[in-house]
This record gives sequence, structure tokens and C-alpha cells, in this order.
Amino acid sequence: MAFVTVAREGSVSRAAEVLNLTQPAVSHQIRRLADETNLTLFRRTPAGLQITHDGMAVLAKAEKVLHVMSDFQRSARQRSGRISGKLRLGTIVDPEFIRLGRLLALLRQEHPEIETHLAHGVSGTILSWLKRGQIDAGFYLSAPDDLPNPATHPDPAICSIRLADFNYHVVAPMGWDHRVENATWADLAELPWIGTPEASVHHRLLASVFAAAGTPQNIVALVDQEASMLEMVRSGIGLSLCRDSIALHQKQSFGLTICPSVAVPACLSFVFTEASKDRPLVAETLRLLAEAW
Repeated sequence: MAFVTVAREGSVSRAAEVLNLTQPAVSHQIRRLADETNLTLFRRTPAGLQITHDGMAVLAKAEKVLHVMSDFQRSARQRSGRISGKLRLGTIVDPEFIRLGRLLALLRQEHPEIETHLAHGVSGTILSWLKRGQIDAGFYLSAPDDLPNPATHPDPAICSIRLADFNYHVVAPMGWDHRVENATWADLAELPWIGTPEASVHHRLLASVFAAAGTPQNIVALVDQEASMLEMVRSGIGLSLCRDSIALHQKQSFGLTICPSVAVPACLSFVFTEASKDRPLVAETLRLLAEAW
């Protein structure tokens, strides 16, 4: 496992993070494998570890061994009639919106031996964790025409299940009605904006919108938490995107202004790898996800 992960990540430190091990432990496994095979598996370069020709020659076989071990464990669990193990789920936004509680309750009810580990992040982070093998599946936000699939995310092959379509609205501080009432995207770009990290769905959606409008976004602050973002809007600092239901709540409760002339369609999906979809933990999660939704 350590050899394959280091080959994929190109770094002992990143491999240790993915495997949840210490760097010395990963280095020890690599050295032991090199000693046992009498092969030089990696070469150290300024950019990190580079797999050698000998390493590449045995990498495919190592990956096959891991798949065989996984198949064996799956068969053994199926024979025993129980599904157990650690399910690592990537979560985003608020739990109520993604129906996380309902899904976890169903998993607990039908498979009490499954231990669920949750990792919270923004959408781009969830996809990155999935590709690196740090989670088994997760929730993801994107434009409706930008759902991950094996064609667009082939290495590893990422699949997705569409759960819900909704709109993001532009919300502005109280009293800004006259500034956003009939605004176009070009008009809005000139107003102050509260930006979000590149991996967030807000950034990805707005980057596409403002690129199409041919104008840069005037970002005056950067936040990575929705609660902080809304507080900054309420404080009069600038504009932000907000999911339709939350935008309405903010307008009714705090007097925020919703720009009536524009909206951004978006989609909530559930992502997983093609290789994992038939594994009991993921397969049961997909089945119960359909019930939760």
C-alpha cells in the first residue's frame, strides 16, 4: 500500500497523510520492500520522489495485489452476511441540505458494524480527497453540466449521482436594492465581493460567469466559511452567492437584498470512484442514499 501511494503522490509526506501514517513508517515500508525485492524503487529529485524504471515495472502488479486483497475481504464479508469497516465520507455545506443525518441513521440501522468517519471540506477538496484515496465517497457541488464522470475525471475514474438541482442568488447588504435591482453581471462585477477559495463551488461558478461577461470580479475579502461570508454581507462589506433557500431566510430575517436580475444554476451530487462502487461499504451507501433522497 505504501509503495503504490508514494508512487501516486510523488512524496512520502503526502502518502503519509493519505494513509494516516507517520512519514518514518511509510519510509520504512518502502525501504523494506526495496530490500526484499533488491530493487531501487524511487529516485529522489528536487521535485520529489520519482519512480524508477524498475519501480514502474512492478507498480501495476502491486496495484493488482491490492485489488485482489480488497476482493478477498469483500468476499469474506459477504460470506459472513455482515458488512463492517470504516466508511470515510466527505461532507459539505449544512448537514440538513445534504440529508446527512438521514443517511447516517439508515447506515446505523441496517449496518451497525460500519464505523462512519466524516471529513468536512469545500467541493473541490472533496474531489481531491476522493482522487487521493483519503475518502470513499462524498457530496459535491457543481454547475449542472459539470458533474464528474469517468470521461472528465479518468484517473482514477470518478462517478457521480445527481441528487438535487437548485439556484444560487446574489445577496447584498441591506439597503443596496438600488445598486443591484437591474444589474447585469458586468455591473455586479464592479461592486465589492466577498471571495471564496478556488476549490469552492462559489469560486468555480463565478469564475465562469465573469469570464463569460468579460470582466474581472472585484474581490475585497476572502473567506472559507459560509457563516463568516453571510456575516460580512450583513455587515455591509459586499456581495456573495447564497443558496436559494438560505438567501430567502437571510432576506426575511436580516433584511439582506437579493439581486432579482441574475441567478446561477447549480447541482448537488454524490461522488465515488468507479473502482469502489461494487465494494460493500460504498454499494450499501449508494443504496441507502437513494432511500435518504
